[in-house]
Amino acid sequence: MMLKGRGTGQGGGKGRNKGGSFGPGGFCVCAKCGKKLPHQHGIKCTTIKCPDCGHPMIREELLNK
Repeated sequence: MMLKGRGTGQGGGKGRNKGGSFGPGGFCVCAKCGKKLPHQHGIKCTTIKCPDCGHPMIREELLNK
């Protein structure tokens, strides 16, 4: 016996940034002090600590939202 789902199926499940990425360019920015570093391909900004204040960096595109 097979059960049929009853949900509306509109979630999409793609998460932040609609499942895409921001590309190789851009900057990592410290939300605390404003220090800007060029984004390095393959390294998430959130894994980088600000060299000035030690706060985790964030991708510039996310900060401007």
